[in-house]
Amino acid sequence: MHWIYDGKEIEALDSDDRFRDCIGFVYVIRCRINGKGYIGKKLFKFKKTRQVKGKKKKILVESDWKDYYSSSQELKDDVVKYGKEHFDREIIHLCKYKGTLNYLELREQIDRRVLENDGWYNGFVGSKIHKSHVRL
Repeated sequence: MHWIYDGKEIEALDSDDRFRDCIGFVYVIRCRINGKGYIGKKLFKFKKTRQVKGKKKKILVESDWKDYYSSSQELKDDVVKYGKEHFDREIIHLCKYKGTLNYLELREQIDRRVLENDGWYNGFVGSKIHKSHVRL
């Protein structure tokens, strides 16, 4: 199952111009069998250190975002139990900055009250976000 953004399946970063300047996204995953959801964030790329001609060099490497199903072990267990075809993965915010990514994830989790009922896989929310980090 691919990610859905704005009603369209996304298979690659170059499939939509809106992804060009973004570092990551906030998402919601829903299980169609039990109705439970998860709100999280994912980076498209991350910095990795490699040896290049005897020197350490940081390079950007694409993350596992295409196949990602959250950090929640309970959700990952249900993906194995029910099968990927029973889960919807939707990108709800594209973000150009890490601070914005952190803020929007936390805002969505609080707005949806993910810790207040059993309808969510989320077991933890929290982030240190300074006002200067938020650029919407």
